[in-house]
Amino acid sequence: LIPEFIGRLPMIATVPKLDEHALERILIEPRNALVKQFRRLFELDGVQLEFTDGAVRAIAGKALERGIGARGLRAILEELLLDVMYEVPGMPDIGQVVVTEQAVRGEDRPELLTRQQLAERTELSA
Repeated sequence: LIPEFIGRLPMIATVPKLDEHALERILIEPRNALVKQFRRLFELDGVQLEFTDGAVRAIAGKALERGIGARGLRAILEELLLDVMYEVPGMPDIGQVVVTEQAVRGEDRPELLTRQQLAERTELSA
């Protein structure tokens, strides 16, 4: 059913307020989850996008603090990644962007790892 039609039905349903865990799940679990959408955007430039568990928790926590719920998650991600999304296409040596809890809190920027750093990490873990 289309939203315009649903809006005409004289029914009201209340739902409980979302908690931090529910917002975390909204970020990562659905087929079209925001984290998956942003990963796909970065993949178009040949760059991996990773979020630490702490970053996901911090994003959900920030949405709760602002009182914007699930609809505000996209705004938080865009605010967090906007500069990086413009910088990365002009930096062909970048292979991965890692979003940390500190980056979400504004204490640091997302980590930009070069392809060489990724290769070295892979060699060390092998």
